[in-house]
Order: sequence, then structure tokens, then C-alpha cells
Amino acid sequence: HRTFEANVDKFCGNDTALIFDDDDRGQIKTNYNVLNSTANRLARAAIDEIAGKSEPNGDGDYIIAVCMQPSDRLVTTLLAIWKAGAAYLPLDPTFPANRIEHILKESRPVLVIHEDYENLAVFGETPAVAYADLRQKASPLSNANLLPEQMLGAGDNALALVLYTSGSTGVPKGVRLNHETILNRLQWQWNRFPYSETEKVGVFKTALTFVDSVTEIWGPLLNGMSIVVVPKKITNNPERLVELLEEYKIERLVLVPTLLRSLLLYLPLQKKKLLYNLRIWVCSGEPLQISLAKEFFDYFLEGVHQLCNFYGSTEVMGDVTYFVCESKKQLSNFDKVPIGYPLDNTVIYILTPDLQPVKPGEIGELFVSGLNLAQGYVNGRDPERFIDNPLAVDLIYSRMYRTGDFASVTKGCVYYEGRKDSQIKIRGHRVDLSEVEKNLLSMAGVDKGIVLCYHAGELDQALLAFITVEKGSAYQNGLQIEGALESKLAYYMIPQVILLDSIPLLVNGKIDRQSLLKMYENTNNNDDSNIEIEYDYAGVPEHKMDMAQALFTTVGQVIGRSTRTKISLQSNFYELGGNSLNSVITVTQLCQKGHAISITSFIGAENLAEILDKMYANQKHIAEHEQLNGGAPKDHELEFEYTMNLTAQPLADEHKEDAINILTYSFYEKADLERWIKPLIKEQDYRDILEDIWDVLIEKQLSFVIKDRSGKSVGVSLNFDAYDEPEPELTNNLVIIFEFLEYVEKPIR
Repeated sequence: HRTFEANVDKFCGNDTALIFDDDDRGQIKTNYNVLNSTANRLARAAIDEIAGKSEPNGDGDYIIAVCMQPSDRLVTTLLAIWKAGAAYLPLDPTFPANRIEHILKESRPVLVIHEDYENLAVFGETPAVAYADLRQKASPLSNANLLPEQMLGAGDNALALVLYTSGSTGVPKGVRLNHETILNRLQWQWNRFPYSETEKVGVFKTALTFVDSVTEIWGPLLNGMSIVVVPKKITNNPERLVELLEEYKIERLVLVPTLLRSLLLYLPLQKKKLLYNLRIWVCSGEPLQISLAKEFFDYFLEGVHQLCNFYGSTEVMGDVTYFVCESKKQLSNFDKVPIGYPLDNTVIYILTPDLQPVKPGEIGELFVSGLNLAQGYVNGRDPERFIDNPLAVDLIYSRMYRTGDFASVTKGCVYYEGRKDSQIKIRGHRVDLSEVEKNLLSMAGVDKGIVLCYHAGELDQALLAFITVEKGSAYQNGLQIEGALESKLAYYMIPQVILLDSIPLLVNGKIDRQSLLKMYENTNNNDDSNIEIEYDYAGVPEHKMDMAQALFTTVGQVIGRSTRTKISLQSNFYELGGNSLNSVITVTQLCQKGHAISITSFIGAENLAEILDKMYANQKHIAEHEQLNGGAPKDHELEFEYTMNLTAQPLADEHKEDAINILTYSFYEKADLERWIKPLIKEQDYRDILEDIWDVLIEKQLSFVIKDRSGKSVGVSLNFDAYDEPEPELTNNLVIIFEFLEYVEKPIR
């Protein structure tokens, strides 16, 4: 906060610091002078609330908890807490009561500042004050910067914030991050990815309980820039988020790969090229699939836009390695996106179980050392995660953090190889399977159970709970148990519950995990063409029946076997098993079938009946608009393109580069058989064989390329005469594929 105060005095006092659109107050803009003065007053008021009444916790830390929704007031409160000499501890207002109670009991904050939080009993014995009341008490107080002797602990508190994450024992634990750690991370960011001359506004959209919020808030504010505070209702809506990013010409964004995939589905459907100002895209929180990275450069420009893959965790200030994706050609050199290279003042070790470095290319456990390390956990929990560094050559590397992740290093570049324990990431949220399992088994009526993750880190990742219930239990199906878990767990931690008659066991008596996952796979495979889903069209007007059939079947095809009840007008898309990603896919497929609805309308609908009504209304509006204006609607730049307008052209030499790129990507990334033996096959193998048969393809004139309305090649149909197929010379492992296919096809040849 001293850096912030110095900047206000030197150069940015009258510049806008905060921008927030409030439903009640309208758009609020706060300049640096006002932000600094208000925070000073609030800091004094908070100290008055605490002085003489509270002591630091067992770690010697003064902590003030914050239970507020994203707003200008929230950021002002965080700054005030630092000025008061305390660390801030975020409490999400949507957290279950028992989670908040645990956090407060363990961390022992001296105060909770909340905003319109109704269940004050949850705070227990911790003093609590509403923001409005604190602001009123602060009004007559001095707006001058506080001197060290006026602060809590005489300004000696090095701790900046405490963030609670899932614990390996099933109990959330608090990570203690100090000011030096934050500044090291920010200084690296400012040096490696400096703000451009045109970059005036940053965006704060990540939940405060996540470590990425630290860089979103303080990166711009400690540089005299503005930040726009994004409310949750916009963060959760890709369509409105794009509008906001466009409006403020945002140039960098942190997001999970799941959201990136949703945006890459949505953006190409728009009439106008959007988000071209957004030049730095940072993916973190989940593994970044190489296929998604390549899709990024189908829409964005190589050499202009960067896709960054950041790796880290809360214990190491969010990020400790990074890799910058710059082109498809660069990515073709990798089988998966690396996590890259260490940040400044950070050392990465890949070690054996006895803490010795592995050989290059070998897999070991990833350890981190340097200035990015947290001070540890609240109350000194899990000391085995922060250990003395036997390999240290400098004092700043005397400690290291055991991540629990596996990794390897090739030519100085780090590759992520999976997790060691039961902690996984779901849409950027860290989830510990044992925490979910502990809450599940504590429920009355639940007998036995286990929580597993299907395809961790993959696109079809699913959090699953397999359970048996006691005789006479009130629970008749998984949905009832999922509903009961809503009071115990954060929404992203609630698994799909599968009721069983018994849990399968191995010979040694342990639960047969692979059998359970195989059971799920066999009954929840979205690619299975024999999916049997019950559709109930009761109540659908006759004139809407065709549209309803398109809607119901599209929803069924997208969600697949995870649809655990019949689909009807009363069905809620998300209760059926939908999520943010497949909602975009559903809208896109409906659009391709000629049935229009915006993502905003789809996401906001209470049930399929409302979606059906809005589909009809949108189509009617389009028809009327075209009659009046002689063309497609132009009043909203985010309207969908309602027809694909694809054309087919015979394959020609001018299509060679595009065709080989499309075919290589399809064979290498998407073919089921090849995926099983991919370690044996290189992407270049496909390019070589396509080069070899190219002249034959042109000569036979049986194949063609598909182009969209802009003239871009978007697909290739590769066709052969079964009696006159080309016979390429195979000198690589593709011979395995061809020999197998020849054997399989022999009966029909």
C-alpha cells in the first residue's frame, strides 16, 4: 500500500482507479485520490473497531475477513485493510455456513467486514461490521495516510492475505501470502508482459477467493491504471463478458481453458471480429489442451495475439512457470502444451522420492523454491509441504514447496505430467476428492461411498460419487443427494451422485476404482449413438412442435447419458446435466439447424419452455427486421450468424496448405485408433503421407474442400476409389494403422 500511496502523490491522483456498473447506483467511477482518502478513513474506523478488543492469531497475524460481492466498495475495503496493517481473508458470500465457520474458527480474524450478509450467526464470536456502518463511522475521521505507529502491530505485519484452498485431509486450509511474495510476482509480470501505451483499463473478474484476483486487482492499480470490476452475473455469461471486454478495449485476460473454449465457439459466429484488442490471453487453473491452443490461432492472429499457459497454485502466488504459445507452427513441435519456464527469483526442481534431481526427460515430483513461496499454512498445518531445501545455493531458496504434481524437463522446458494426490482442478477451482467424500459420507442415510474423477484434466472430466445408502434411507436417487450437498459444499464441488446396490472390491478388499470408472464410461459415453433418452412433449403447442423436437433432441445429444431424467418443457438445462461449456455447444448446434437464440437468453432461462419461447421470439424478430430493412439485423454486433453459407470446391493445388493442415489436425488429434498409439506416431508422419499422395488426389478429382462465406477453408472431404486407392510408401509407424485397418476391412473388400 506504500507503493500505491507514493503513486497517488506522484502522478495518478486525478486518474480513474475503479469503474463499476451498479444496478442501484449506476456507473461508479472512483479516482485515485478518492480511493486513497476513503481507504484511509475506513482503515482508521476498522482499527477503532478492533483496538483493545482483539489480539493477533496464533501465527501472530492480524487478519480481517471480507464477505462482500465484487464492487468498487470491495476493492476500497481491501486497500483499507492493508492500510490498517492487517491481511485480508476473502469469504465468498455463497460459501456454505459450515465452511465459513471452519475458516473463521481456524484463522481467528479480528474482524469480519460484510455487505448485506443475512446469516450473521455464522460469524460466531468473531466481531462483524457491515460496510455501510463502517463507512458511516469513517466519515468524520482523517483521510491522511496512516503512520506505522497508527497501524495494527505498529505496521510490522508482513502478511498480505490468506486464501483458503481444499486440504489434502478433506478440510480446507489457509495459505499465508506476504507482501514481498506478491510484489515479486507483480514485478515479473510488469517486466515480462509490460502494459502497452494503449492499455488503459484492466479487468477484475476472478473471484476474490482465487489467487489470480491478486494480480488482476493490484497489477493495474499499482501502475496507475483503471480496473473495471465485473459482477458475477456478467462473469458467468460469455456473451455479456465479451461485450464488456470490447467496451473497455481490454488487452489482457486471465481465464480457465473451459471459458476459452466457450468463447472460441461463440466468437466465430459473430458478424464482427471481436476481442482483437485483447492481445494477451492467460490460461491457468486447468491443463491447456494442445488442440484448444491450435483452435485459438484459427480465430486470432499469429504474431499479434499470445496465448500463455501459466502453471502454479495458491501456495506459490498462483504462477511459477509460464509458456507463451505464438503460432500453430510452434505448437506442431509439441505433443502437449508445456508449462514452460520459471518466473524471476524462482527455481523449479524435478526430484526423486529421496529429493535427488531426475535425469532430463524423466518424470519426478515438482518442487518450487524462491520468492514466490507462501509463508506456510494457517496454524502451521501440513508442515511437510514446506520443507528445507537441501539443494539451496542462496538464502532466498532455503525453503521449497512440495506441489504434489509430477513433471518432466526437456531442454530446460517443464512439462506437466499429472497430480500425485487426490487434488484436481475443475473449471479453475481446486477440489480435493477427500473433502467431497468426507461431506458425502457424513450425511444421514448414506452407507458407503467413494468420490473419483473421470478423465482428470480432459474435456469430458467429471466429478463422480459412487455410493450405497442404508436400508430405509430417504434418498431414492442421486439428484436428491446432490441437492442435500448444496448446503455443505461449494457448487463446483458437488459431484454427480450414482447410487449402487454394492461397491465393487478388489481381491485385497480395496475399492475397485477402475471398475467404477469403467461402469460410468460404459453408461455415460456421449458418443454412443444408441443413447436412449425419454422426451416428453406434453404441453408443446402444435405450431412449435418441430422447434421443440429440435431443442429437446439437441439437448439430449449434447448432454448425453448424463441426462438422468426425461426431457420436458419443465426441465432445467443445468439440472439435466448441462454446464457453461455445453450450453454454448447447444446454442451453436441449434443455430446451425436454423433455430436462433442468444447465449444470454439460453443461460438465463428457467426451463426449456422459456428457451422455446425465446427461440420463437428471436426468429420472428429477425424475419420482421429483414422485411423492414432488406437484410439481416445490424443493431447488435453480437447477433449470431444464422446460416453457415458453406460451399464445396474440388480439391486443387491452391488448397494444399489448408487441406494438409486440416487433415493432419483431424487424424492426429481426433482419430480414436491413432489416439491409442499416439506416442508411436508423430504429427509429421501424417504430413509426409499426405504430401506423398497429393498429386493422386488432384488427379482423381474425388475429394473436395469446404469454404465458409469469407473464403476460409474449414473442412476437407478425402475420397478414394475403393478399387484404385493410392499406395503410399510407409516408412514410419503409420504402417501399424494401415495394416490394422486393412485387416478389419478385409471381409468387405
